[in-house]
Amino acid sequence: MGLGIYTRRYIRSVADFLSAGRVCGRYVISVGDVANAISIIGLVAYVEIHYKTGFALAFWNNLILPIGLVLSLTGYCTYRFRETKAMSLGQFLELRYSRRFRIFASALRSITEMLANMIMPAIAARFFIAFLGLPYYTSLFGYTIPTFIVVLVFITSLGITMICMGGTLTLLVTDAVQGMICYPLMVAFIIFILCKFSWSEEIMPVMMDRVAGESFINPYDIYQLRDFNVFSLVVVITATIMHRASWIGAGYSTAAKSPHEQKMAGLLGTWRNAMVMTLYVLIAVAILTLLNHKNFSSDAKEVRTALAARTAEQVVEDSELRSKLTERLAAIPAHQHTVNVDPPLSQEQNLDTPYLDIAHQTLLEGEAQESKAHEKFQEFRTLFHQLSMAFSMREMLPTGLLGLFGLLMIMAMISTDDTRIFSASLTITQDVILPLKKKPLSPKQHIWVIRFVSIGVGIFFIIGSFFMSQLDYIQLFVTIICSLWMGGCGPLMILGLYSRFGTTAGAWASLLSGMFISVFSILIQRNWAGIVYPWLNNMGWIESIDKFLQAVSGPFNPYIVWTMNPVKFPINSYEIYLATMMFTLTIYIVVSKLTMKEPFNLDRMLHRGKYNLDHENKEQIRWSAKTALTKIIGITPDYTKGDKIIAWGVFFYSFGYAFCGMFLAIVIWNSFSPWPLEWWGHYFFVVFLLVPLVIAFITTIWFGIGGVIDLFRLFRDLNNRQINDLDNGSVVGHVSLADKAQVEEIEKDAST
Repeated sequence: MGLGIYTRRYIRSVADFLSAGRVCGRYVISVGDVANAISIIGLVAYVEIHYKTGFALAFWNNLILPIGLVLSLTGYCTYRFRETKAMSLGQFLELRYSRRFRIFASALRSITEMLANMIMPAIAARFFIAFLGLPYYTSLFGYTIPTFIVVLVFITSLGITMICMGGTLTLLVTDAVQGMICYPLMVAFIIFILCKFSWSEEIMPVMMDRVAGESFINPYDIYQLRDFNVFSLVVVITATIMHRASWIGAGYSTAAKSPHEQKMAGLLGTWRNAMVMTLYVLIAVAILTLLNHKNFSSDAKEVRTALAARTAEQVVEDSELRSKLTERLAAIPAHQHTVNVDPPLSQEQNLDTPYLDIAHQTLLEGEAQESKAHEKFQEFRTLFHQLSMAFSMREMLPTGLLGLFGLLMIMAMISTDDTRIFSASLTITQDVILPLKKKPLSPKQHIWVIRFVSIGVGIFFIIGSFFMSQLDYIQLFVTIICSLWMGGCGPLMILGLYSRFGTTAGAWASLLSGMFISVFSILIQRNWAGIVYPWLNNMGWIESIDKFLQAVSGPFNPYIVWTMNPVKFPINSYEIYLATMMFTLTIYIVVSKLTMKEPFNLDRMLHRGKYNLDHENKEQIRWSAKTALTKIIGITPDYTKGDKIIAWGVFFYSFGYAFCGMFLAIVIWNSFSPWPLEWWGHYFFVVFLLVPLVIAFITTIWFGIGGVIDLFRLFRDLNNRQINDLDNGSVVGHVSLADKAQVEEIEKDAST
């Protein structure tokens, strides 16, 4: 908060508030992203997924490495977007398409972003209530209200306050400092977990205790996994390419002092993520071990009993039914499951199953309508899995570390909430309100509008968190909601930056078709257990639809399995998402080709050639056998010697070590001589923990020094920068208002 107040003195223009004056260095952006990378919703979602599916699928994620490497090294999308000098995604859309499209697309993106992110405060509030052992109800000014509401309002207010102080500049500076604090905290938790649990005697036996087809560490034995399997990897790869630019906008994406610095900040992210992923993995592994190893049976009993009671308190309104459910759950004895003696666990039959089965049966007995019981159970199961991390960490951590973990989560919550709220409010202000205003706003009015909109978005988050019932995995929920925007925005963003044939008609067709498909899917999924399935059952269509779905998905078994289920919609969000992306890409290309009258002036939008107003070094490398590898790596004439070392280092680590050494060579080896399960345990330890820990130690010092230097340089450059009040995101005739006079002069000279 002190830093936020300090940054206010540097807010002298709209560009300062929106893009930190566009004078940020690579390290302050990259270190700030460390705080953004750690989030309560991200950690809860990670534990939620990997508690059920393990880490074997992560081996196949290495297939993405060459793709991600090329995208990072070449600055795919991010470099070109920074070249446009757009201060928001909507400004780019008007530069490339039209003002009407800017307004509609930006409104759709804002609504999507708000719907997808409004569960963040709810998940954070539930986490802190469970983690701190707060009562479910509290007394405030003589009134008894849910503690959930109090915590919800408090944590959202923190994020809004940070935004109102100085916008992107405040968020970037405070996130950078938080990132420097987060590193030593993460080291403390990693050391504690590795000391508390024996890797060979406790962690690995639990990881290996799975039925055939659902291995937690053997990537060749995961054919029975559902929702998060090899098919989901195909979706991730496709989305990585299609949606590189879909969430670009104001803030960090436009804050760098040049396109090159923006590109280098993204490149440094390869090293930055090592510590974060190590922490996520170890927390997930620790919770798995705590809840499933016999050595911690009594602790696991306390966690599950408290977890089930708190979940019932939130889901079941009827006090008599809730008491009955809580008593039954508390009566379940501590597990006596012994690894390598008892039958291995599975997704269907595990140590959580008795609790979930009793909950489902009790709800069926207590609810008048079966469909209502199914819906309640779906919500119970979702919260049961989401709150497991809070109760487990509370049971696991000793005094001192318990408080430090709470501190880490508070910083993660603030840095994530304020960034997501600000992102939505910027899009609404810059790309919906500003284009509709006939009279331009003064810089002071402009900034105050952003502040008021941010407060409104924060209130929306509070209301949405209170009323929204999330009935699926966090990752699947976010995926299906985001498909409202992402289903059709990928083609218009990528081809808008890289093609001359894309038209406004093609953009409309892509975005609208993706939106309609997603709305239909959301309505079906949300109302499946309560309305859709009971209606289909009354019509007598269940059996015939089940046969049809099995026939269609049959060729793709076991990775895609569609069967009718009274609780969950048979087609998951990833499957819907991939189909939507492919359909909208086709629509964009076909409609654009049919409606194109003349090629778009891409050089003018990207400030290239005669439109290079800042005289930046944008010389392109010509292709040859000698320069081919350099071109792929993305090295251009503006690279210094240090930049080249970083680029080659990322290339050798990501491609040489991670892809060729730790993936491709292992695949070839296993093709001739499959590894025993114990070998995969050693592989997991080295690749997921040991090497990332070494990298994290180096980057803690490296990024810490670089971040401090960049912070001082940032404040110096903010004092010295030239203010241009026209640089506010306005567009006139496909040209930014700030560039209009210069562009007209250039084109006038060219014509004469």
